[in-house]
Amino acid sequence: MTTAQRERWAPWTLLVLTLLLWQAMCTLFDVSEFVFPSPWRIAEQTVAYADVIAGHAWRTFWVTMAGFGLAIVVGILLGFLIGSSRMAYAAVYPLMTAFNALPKAAFVPILVVWFGIGIGPAILTAFLISFFPIMVNIATGLATLEPELEDVLRVLGAKRWDVLIKVGMPRSLPYFYASLKVAITLAFVGTTVSEMTASNEGIGYLLISAGSAMQMGLAFSGLVVVGAMAMIMYELFSWLEKHTTAWAHRGSQNH
Repeated sequence: MTTAQRERWAPWTLLVLTLLLWQAMCTLFDVSEFVFPSPWRIAEQTVAYADVIAGHAWRTFWVTMAGFGLAIVVGILLGFLIGSSRMAYAAVYPLMTAFNALPKAAFVPILVVWFGIGIGPAILTAFLISFFPIMVNIATGLATLEPELEDVLRVLGAKRWDVLIKVGMPRSLPYFYASLKVAITLAFVGTTVSEMTASNEGIGYLLISAGSAMQMGLAFSGLVVVGAMAMIMYELFSWLEKHTTAWAHRGSQNH
């Protein structure tokens, strides 16, 4: 087995070993399913409530994608603004950092007052929690453009706009994909947190309902589904990154 094949199978091997250990511990110590359900019990609940889980999962997915899409647009625009100007970087970046430090769950009650219970708070919470990594990485990619390269391009007749669009933005693509892989997981967190307090649909709502009914297996099923959706989107962005920015990764042609 080659190194690439071992790397590909490593996560699945670790997952299987973790599930086996988890099941063994629950069986050996006779852990109550109302406290900590076993993987087998979670699988049973997932099959038994597949239709219900699928409905809530679809709601969480498309709401998350809406907030995430908005985060991409705003993140790219703000990142371009901050990264293309030293003045903007000095003025905006500290304020954005302070904003990012605020707990986004604290915004949910405010968003409920403004937009009511439903998709509005969930979309905006997903957006608020996920746009910052995109903005920072785009800004970093542009702001760290080598001065020597920029000087050479200027000598060749390139204007500042040409440098940013034709060199800076392509150079920022690896940073951009890295930010997407982080931001998408945060977006699912934002949506789920909002649904737990300001929605009557979605995985977040399912978690609260299952927990109040002491159906811990169903609650864990919801968590597994959210994790699976986030992992699928992460792998999608990894695939796009590999096929569009292979030039930026040394040794990528060997895999």
